[in-house]
Amino acid sequence: MPDNTELKKVGLKVTLPRLKVLGLLESAADHHMSAEDVYKALLETGDDVGLATVYRVLTQFETAGLVLRHNFEGGHAVFELAKDEHHDHMVDTVSGQVIEFCDSVIEERQKQIAEEHGFELVDHSLTLYVKPKS
Repeated sequence: MPDNTELKKVGLKVTLPRLKVLGLLESAADHHMSAEDVYKALLETGDDVGLATVYRVLTQFETAGLVLRHNFEGGHAVFELAKDEHHDHMVDTVSGQVIEFCDSVIEERQKQIAEEHGFELVDHSLTLYVKPKS
């Protein structure tokens, strides 16, 4: 079970559904989960949390900055815990698997491009859509 302080720190009341969803996201092998994935995983562990509650909790977590929502190609949102370190994503267009990566050359080049156009880069999102080599 996660520590109550994370929820309190962002101004959320500590409830059992919030603790269960947060604990699942913290321990999940797959860092990018849809609301349906979270719901199914909770059912598998015997937790009685409804799908509507999962959606509500994830939205509250997103508003509070605990999770990030990604709308990758394919139509449905996936969530991941908000981390301090930046990373980008690759999405396997065949399996739907999301792979995290960080590349210092890409990061530096993006800053340079912004500067060349008279801007300072404050944030970005990079998603590569890939498929296995034939």
